[in-house]
Amino acid sequence: MSTIVTGGSGFIGSHLVDRLLERGEKVIVLDNLSVNSNEFLETYLDKPNFTFQKVDLLKDDFSDLFNGVETIWHMAANPDVRIGIEDTRIHLEQNILVTYNILEAMRKNRVKEIIFPSSSVVYGEAKTPTPEDYGPLKPISLYGASKLACEALISAYCHVFDMRGWVFRLANVIGPRSMHGVIYDFINKLKNNPEKMEILGDGNQRKSYIYIDDCIDAVVLLKEKVGDMVNVFNVGSEDWVTVKRIAELVSEEMGLNPRFEFTGGERGWRGDVPLMLLSIDRIKLAGWEPKYGSDEAVRKTVKSLLEVKS
Repeated sequence: MSTIVTGGSGFIGSHLVDRLLERGEKVIVLDNLSVNSNEFLETYLDKPNFTFQKVDLLKDDFSDLFNGVETIWHMAANPDVRIGIEDTRIHLEQNILVTYNILEAMRKNRVKEIIFPSSSVVYGEAKTPTPEDYGPLKPISLYGASKLACEALISAYCHVFDMRGWVFRLANVIGPRSMHGVIYDFINKLKNNPEKMEILGDGNQRKSYIYIDDCIDAVVLLKEKVGDMVNVFNVGSEDWVTVKRIAELVSEEMGLNPRFEFTGGERGWRGDVPLMLLSIDRIKLAGWEPKYGSDEAVRKTVKSLLEVKS
């Protein structure tokens, strides 16, 4: 039996593909190669047990590719939280409708397992640390709303069509190959102007960050150990770090001492959740805990991105 990874050329998806291939699994990647296309193809195409299909998951008919597949790791999404302000359809199409298309292909081919990376932003502005049973869930961004809608679709399909689903509500995942987010933005800003660093908001936003290796460890372990019809777990670190501290770490690793300029306000943008820390008690009871805290994860990520850019 084979495993499909949608969005396998992306940041989290490509690290997952690495792990699955290391474990000897047969992996089929479905992706439109909108990011990391050249590097991805050069890295993977000659590996055994690997197959690639260029597919537009929104528009193409890909149902036949699910024939004989056991598990779907549905990693394809548009992860840019802020873009929903400018384009209100993008998360509807690339997150919700794509997830519906995936579930329909599973139903038609009797594929029984789906693993889905959701997000901490489904909770909205919640008490911290936030447990999985917190409610009601009131996301404050269109991205968060789309992730919550995807969770609901997966739960419904699992109950109606006898599937099993694993939903992981992720903190901010960072590490090598990351192509968006505050660390990536700060590095680019300082490369363009080493004297000044613009920081959105007041710099006091505090959020949890998890290193990509810890994230992959968690989702692979829980897929094997927990098998209810619908399984929902938070995945994050047990601490948080401020945006200002991230700016300081980036500046330090780049050997710079820029002037920080803050745009002001408690949020970086409309829909930004200024305080985020997940409770990970449930996943710890299942046998996983992070190796790295937020501060160390940020520093490791900065080093890895600077190595690539140099």
